[in-house]
Order: sequence, then structure tokens, then C-alpha cells
Amino acid sequence: MRAEATASVFAALGDETRLRVVARLSEEGPMSLARLTEGTPISRQAVTKHLRVLENAGLVRGSRAGRETIWELEAKRLAEAQRHLAVISNEWDSTIARLRRFVEQS
Repeated sequence: MRAEATASVFAALGDETRLRVVARLSEEGPMSLARLTEGTPISRQAVTKHLRVLENAGLVRGSRAGRETIWELEAKRLAEAQRHLAVISNEWDSTIARLRRFVEQS
């Protein structure tokens, strides 16, 4: 995944509401806007705006089902972001190990 594409994923997930939407879709599967907003103080209009940001980042997609749009998570995109974080984590682990060896040898 390109750095630019990865940045858009993390930017989209940096908002608490969008993170909650992604978590719900991950836990409960595809759902309509009505179901996504059920039990929350957030308006349908606000959630729609958040869904558009998530869609632009490639994290969700909507498909028409009659008069409703059913939103679902694009798990592939999350997996790509997770792999990117794993690379960064491994690099940090290597850097810390080199620092530890340097300090211990000094």
C-alpha cells in the first residue's frame, strides 16, 4: 500500500465517530444507515458524511438494496493498513534492539 493511501486510511480512522462506525460494521456486518444510527445521538446526516470519508479512504462501500444503502466494511483495506503497521512495528523493534546493544557495549 502506498504511503498516501495508507495516510488516508489512518486519517479516516482518526475520528472517534468513524472508528465506531468501522467497529460496528466489523462486529455486526453490513447494515443500513438507519441501523448504524440506531441508539446513537448522532444524526443520519452526520453519519452519512462520516461514511463518505470512510468510503473515499476505501474502508467501506455502500450498495443499494431497494430504497436503502447497505454499508459494509472493506476488510482488505484494513488488512493492508495492519500490514503497514506491522512493518513499522518491526522497524521499531529492530531500532530498539540496536540501541540496546549499543548501550550495553558502551
